[in-house]
Amino acid sequence: MDWIGGDYRISDDRSLLSLDRTYHLLSANCWPGRRSKENVRISMENAVCYGVYHCATQVGFARVVTDRAAVYWLCDVVIDEGHRRKGLGKRLIESIVATPELKGLLGILATSDAHGLYERCGFQRDSGQFMLRSSA
Repeated sequence: MDWIGGDYRISDDRSLLSLDRTYHLLSANCWPGRRSKENVRISMENAVCYGVYHCATQVGFARVVTDRAAVYWLCDVVIDEGHRRKGLGKRLIESIVATPELKGLLGILATSDAHGLYERCGFQRDSGQFMLRSSA
């Protein structure tokens, strides 16, 4: 999957992803101190990953965990602050949900502040059915 718009590119090509840049994006914007770089590396190896690039520099990331038959979990969606408000988050989510391998599967995600973005891409709020178990 590749999308190109101006100086931006969205791709699921793993060879383009940078572990260091992904870790920085996640740490700076989402979960500081909660995951080690090794944990991020392992999570990337065991998921379908998408990168957002500006002139070959990674400025965004998203990860999809799926059984490829019934369900997928969309997580770790982040766009570098300097590249936000350009429609990249929306375009990233649109690209992911249009991926042929995910068509017809139930998509699940959790967000505390981006409901509008995901609703524009076809997700619906359903807060009453989720349960969590901490590994601590």
